Amino acid sequence: MSSETPGIWTATVLTLFPDMFPGPLGQSLAGQGLERALWRLETVDIRDFARDKHRTVDDTPFGGGAGMVMRPDVVDAAIASVMEDGVDGAGDARPLIYLSPRGEPLTQERVRGLAAGPGAVVLCGRYEGVDERLLQARRPLEVSLGDFVLSGGEPAALALIDACVRLLPGIMGKAESHQEDSFERGLLEYPHYTRPQEWRGRAVPEVLLSGHHERIRAWRQDQAEQVTRDRRPDLWDRYRQNRKTDG
Repeated sequence: MSSETPGIWTATVLTLFPDMFPGPLGQSLAGQGLERALWRLETVDIRDFARDKHRTVDDTPFGGGAGMVMRPDVVDAAIASVMEDGVDGAGDARPLIYLSPRGEPLTQERVRGLAAGPGAVVLCGRYEGVDERLLQARRPLEVSLGDFVLSGGEPAALALIDACVRLLPGIMGKAESHQEDSFERGLLEYPHYTRPQEWRGRAVPEVLLSGHHERIRAWRQDQAEQVTRDRRPDLWDRYRQNRKTDG
């Protein structure tokens, strides 16, 4: 049975450790939004779908090797409890997402797309991951946070959901607050300054004190381009290519 709540962005997390949620999602803007019912979070304990008294969810890998593999029958039953009509999540408009080092890199563009939809069903792997046949049958969107390995998918799920929730209507104080964030325009964000005006011999750039909005905008654009060029040449090349295409 689908757990999707009509009209409310809903994240359903399939996990062996439901007590890890809401965790940081219960704090700050995301937590306030959760309390105000601007979005919904629910967890499904995969162990509840085990078929033996020991609640076994994993087994040794065929062919040998270290570690354990999550059983496809158990994980599939957990997915089916959330997504109607079985394979490929038919009947639930939310995508099934599997957090995996083998997945495609998570981008702000992908986050915007997820935030614009009804929510997501997020599968958190553990051990050596899930049986490949489950992935072939369910065909989830496999997503990675980067070229590193975590103990499980839960920390990645927290990051993914947080990135989506902050874009939902009513979460941030001003709708334009996120529009100049890193990656929103294909650039890293420009530097920020606040009081005191001078600190440890370092002064705030004069242009930011000028009150001249056009000069400030131009300075921030220049700084964003410079930091992107210096720190993320891959992003800078893509940004330049997009500008040529748009122009």
